[in-house]
Amino acid sequence: MRTNLGCPKKRAEKEIIQYMRLVIASDIHGSAKYCAQLLECYDKEQAERLVLLGDILYHGPRNDLPDQYAPKTVIEQLNERKDEIICVRGNCDTEVDQMVLKFSVMSGQGVIFADGYTFVMAHGHKLNGPDRPALCDKDVLLCGHTHVPKAEWQPVDPEDETKGTYLYLNPGSVSIPKENSWHGYILYENGTFTMKDFEGNIKKIINL
Repeated sequence: MRTNLGCPKKRAEKEIIQYMRLVIASDIHGSAKYCAQLLECYDKEQAERLVLLGDILYHGPRNDLPDQYAPKTVIEQLNERKDEIICVRGNCDTEVDQMVLKFSVMSGQGVIFADGYTFVMAHGHKLNGPDRPALCDKDVLLCGHTHVPKAEWQPVDPEDETKGTYLYLNPGSVSIPKENSWHGYILYENGTFTMKDFEGNIKKIINL
């Protein structure tokens, strides 16, 4: 069944979460080394929440093992921040993962409202068909899955341009970046998304 969060932007009150400074990352895939680097960056940025877009513990059968593949260590690293994490489920996440993680990882989609904007979260492996997230003009779709950073305005409905556009944002992969990309994350603050690598280099800035 399609999850339809609906328009206009005023969703049901129980679905509204408001934060102003976010670190957004995806596809840790069980790497203790890169999870630690992500958390160091999160602390340095002094963000209010860490948004994880799925694929937390398991490396996945299509990927090589990342450096310092240690899912049990990643469990400990993230559980220490359980009250600061917002997470959606990736295609490599299972019910067993939820048994060991102390924050919710089983929701296929989520919504964050910040500074008057609507951020729809999904892992990114179900962007077509009945499970496609419902989007409105000027929404932001936060996805992982591809392991390739990307920022692109796309039509809400390719067959009806009057419905406007949304911003597709992908932070790439924390541990297994592809297509010559970097280990990194996205920082959101005050209507601006900044793509960074773990060395602090700014890769791209996107203003809403």
